[in-house]
Formats: sequence, structure tokens, C-alpha cells
Amino acid sequence: MSAATQPAVGVAQAAQAAGSSFYAGMRILPKPQREAMYAVYAFCRAVDDVADDGGTREERSAGLARWRDGVDALYAGRPTPDTAPLAEAVRRYGLKRDDFVAVIDGMAMDAAEDIRAPDEATLDLYCDRVASAVGRLSVMIFGVSDANGRGLAHHLGRALQKTNILRDIDEDAAMGRLYLPREKLEAAGITTTDPAAVAAHPALPSVCAPIVSEARQHFAEAQAIMAREPRRATRAPRLMGAVYGAVLEATAKRGFAAPRERVRKPKLRLLISLVRHGLF
Repeated sequence: MSAATQPAVGVAQAAQAAGSSFYAGMRILPKPQREAMYAVYAFCRAVDDVADDGGTREERSAGLARWRDGVDALYAGRPTPDTAPLAEAVRRYGLKRDDFVAVIDGMAMDAAEDIRAPDEATLDLYCDRVASAVGRLSVMIFGVSDANGRGLAHHLGRALQKTNILRDIDEDAAMGRLYLPREKLEAAGITTTDPAAVAAHPALPSVCAPIVSEARQHFAEAQAIMAREPRRATRAPRLMGAVYGAVLEATAKRGFAAPRERVRKPKLRLLISLVRHGLF
């Protein structure tokens, strides 16, 4: 059974078993919103699995093409078994076809080739597709106003994705991928785009420092937008922002000189945030 065809409770159990902060964030939502987010999560996980583990590059491309066809069929009123779990969320919350397609297009960037030192514009497009597009789907489910929803998705999505990029340099290098932008590597005097060589380069901290600043600015912009919205509509994104903001600060505190220890999500901070955003 594919991830997208699992019932919502199965997706929730999988996320809980993985200790996912996504699971914690969605548990504080009312049931209809929670189930809609589980369906979106299942979709994202399924297409991510195709991009990372779907066989040869040709097989991965074909798998993502089938998902595009499935999304088209869903919006034509003929959902496939994979996209049927999204139908109620699309109907209830008016989710946009273009955002689902953008997520698939982002995964296709990973599937087509191992990303290595993209230019800033390409990296921003990647962040928009794999993170902010998910945010655009999410804010409609949360009930964030149209006036603020796209801005929140833009900034929080990029904040989360830049945090992941900074935290996962070594894991990405092991997969042959390097998401640090070419311009920042060149500014630091790094001429290679070999992921392992960059990960071990002594100038890596000067590459990462401005990305930390960019992520902090995106978090601050997201916080400012959420302050303009009713708290009930921003409980889940506030929680995600608090947890990932803590991950960013822990990553910055650890530093980027090799060797690096893996930064984990701080469980105490997650618990405090759950109490703050979920119970009161």
C-alpha cells in the first residue's frame, strides 16, 4: 500500500512512531483539519519516497509523472486510489492544484539529478516547491486569511527548509547532494562542488553563517505575520516555528566546522511549545 492510500490513522501512527514534530503539531488541530493535514503529509511523503527511493532516475521520473496525472485526475473529479484521500481536503478547504504540482516538481529536481551547489535562484525555487508550496496548502487548512497566508507560507517554508539544509549537510553529502548555494561557496573561496569535499572544507562556517541569518529573518517575518492572525489559526505553524527555530539555534551553536554531531529536535522545547500552543 502506498503512503497516500493509507488511512489517516495509519499516517498518524507512522508519524508518531518516527517521533515527528509534524505529528505533534497536527495533534493540536481540530479533527477535520488534522485529517486534512495527515492526507497532505501522506502525499508529500509518498512523492518524496519516489524521488529518493523510486529506483533508477527514469523510474523515479515515471513515478512522479503518475502522481502528476493523479493530481490532474483528482481535480477533474476522477481521483485515483493514490489521490482519493486528498479529495475531502481539497473540497473542504479549496486546496489548489498548482501547489500539489509544485511539490511534485520540487521532488523532480531531486530525482532528475543530485543537486550540487545550485545558484541562489534555483535554490529559492527548490525551497518554494518543497516547503512553501506545502505551506500554501497548510495555511488554507489552518484557516489563515488570504491576506497573510501566502506570506506566511513563503517565509516559514523557507525558514524550515534552510534549517534542514544547514542541519543535514553531512547526511545530504552522503547521498551525493549539496544544497548550499554556489555564490556563497565562491565567496568563501570554495571552488569544488563535491559534497564530501565541501562538507570537510575549513571555510564551510563562512558559507553557512549568512544562511543562518537568512533563516532567522524568515522566522522573524513569519512571526510578524502570525501575530496579525487569530491564534487559533496559527497554533500549528507557531509550534513548528518554535521547534525548528530551536533546531536552527542549536545548529548554529554547534557550529559548522568538521567533524559535526547530528543536531536533534530538542524534546524539552517541543514539550514546552506543545503546552504553550496546544493546551492554552
